[in-house]
Amino acid sequence: MSGSFKDGHKSGYEIDITKIKPNPNQPRKRFSEEDMETLVASIQAHGLIAPIAVRKVDDYYEIVAGERRWRACQQAGLTKIPVVVRDYTTEEVSEIALVENLQRQNLNPIEEAFGYQYLMDTFKKTQEEIATIVGRSRSYVANIVRLLQLPEFLQEELEVGALTVGQARPLLALAEEHLQLQALERIKEKGLNARQIEQLVKELQSGKKRLTSTQPKATAELRKLMQRLKHSLGAPVDIRLKNTKKV
Repeated sequence: MSGSFKDGHKSGYEIDITKIKPNPNQPRKRFSEEDMETLVASIQAHGLIAPIAVRKVDDYYEIVAGERRWRACQQAGLTKIPVVVRDYTTEEVSEIALVENLQRQNLNPIEEAFGYQYLMDTFKKTQEEIATIVGRSRSYVANIVRLLQLPEFLQEELEVGALTVGQARPLLALAEEHLQLQALERIKEKGLNARQIEQLVKELQSGKKRLTSTQPKATAELRKLMQRLKHSLGAPVDIRLKNTKKV
């Protein structure tokens, strides 16, 4: 195995593809089948032109940048692929993986949010520091991370592109999942934009407040009625309300 050494890096290597493993903290989790098929066909025809970046970890090499190309090489049937071996810390690898995917616009909003959260939790990065790393504003990073507060069904909508960040953000104001589900159904049914969704959220919140304000009185009256009926009948009583203002 031969290679050149420059600035602590080794280039010009070809490594057995079975000795290469993906970064377990890679923020990107979804890979477009169509894009992969195109890349596989290109590699089968021309080989892997741009080597992937790896670092040595124990008895294997961990991908720093280029997981999609590595996956495509596997599908193309390559047994060895060109790499550049670099000496990076785990923190640097995480930052590089996040930045590379953002530059290539490979991440969906939830993958991006998890990437930021990982840097915050694992390396104690502040949102300000992350903003500097990825070239964004602190408020942008904060708004993306907040998407992780959404329930799983809304996060899935963001992951597959059925919901945009602008559409999802107003839904954070709804504390209850059944209201968020109602909002999602209306969004899909009517194709609402962000401003229209903000108005919808206000309407749903207003409706909840009206219901809450009338509920204590109705509950107190029902309890009294149930107690009277229980004494009269000598048996437990269960009263259920239908869609009417009368009992």
